[in-house]
Amino acid sequence: MEPRARIDLFGATALVGFSLLLASNQVVIKLVNDGFQPVFFAAIRSVGAALVVALFIHLRGGTVAIARPYWGLALAMGACFAVEFIGLFIALDLTTVTRSSVIFYTMPVWLALGAHFVLPDDRITPVKATGLVLAFAGAAVAIFFREGNGADAGPEGGLSLVGDLCALLGAWGWASLVLIARGTRFKEIPPQVQHFWQLAVSAPILLVAAFFFGPFVRELVAGHLWGLAFQIVLIAGFGFMFWIWLLSIYPASGVASFSFLSPIFGILAGWLLLGEDIGPSTLLAGALVAVGLILINRPAKRAARPPI
Repeated sequence: MEPRARIDLFGATALVGFSLLLASNQVVIKLVNDGFQPVFFAAIRSVGAALVVALFIHLRGGTVAIARPYWGLALAMGACFAVEFIGLFIALDLTTVTRSSVIFYTMPVWLALGAHFVLPDDRITPVKATGLVLAFAGAAVAIFFREGNGADAGPEGGLSLVGDLCALLGAWGWASLVLIARGTRFKEIPPQVQHFWQLAVSAPILLVAAFFFGPFVRELVAGHLWGLAFQIVLIAGFGFMFWIWLLSIYPASGVASFSFLSPIFGILAGWLLLGEDIGPSTLLAGALVAVGLILINRPAKRAARPPI
């Protein structure tokens, strides 16, 4: 497809569908964590997805090889990818999907803050600043105002502050990864190859880290293996590449504006699929984050042209 100047019906449908896929992703992670230790689960997902992406690139006549000057950046991106998913997978082991969705999808907040200092064309405007304050307030509400003992709230019963902080760590790792991709020479690398190196570098990091988080296998059943396959092929493999493809077709600001759907769909998925309780503080946190993300991703007004 040729690049589009705005989000059309296909783009909007695809982005809504991708947001729903991300919401289901968190539910699947939480369920598969019953069969695999979370960090080990993340590691084997990276291994499998790296093979899927490498095969895809090979079938299209490409190569995953990169020049020596890019090796350090590839290692940095892979490390950030590992931190992102160590945070998310442990968060979903300790707290609910509804809470982790609100906190993890504050990523654009930290990205906007970092971009202000790293990317010269992405400064914080008054509108963005308002969005940052609202989204940050939503994250604070989610972390510090805790209510009830919802279903699947964690191994100790009740909601886990450690899990919430791990979700925040995951958001920081995700934002750092994007800053490297957009603010360094690594942006010269094709997106699919960037994704391969994120997976390939993160895999050994995650495998080593897994030794510090207990036994690799828990109460494994066939359903957990299907969830792992879903993660490898549809999420970490083709799902992330599909997102990269959408970014190559549509304006980045338009694609980013749909990010506010992710915490909303995450809350709904936790409620509908896992029976998690949704209290007033969770609803307030989700609303604040969603409105904040809309303002953060709102395109700046173009200056009016002077009359000729």
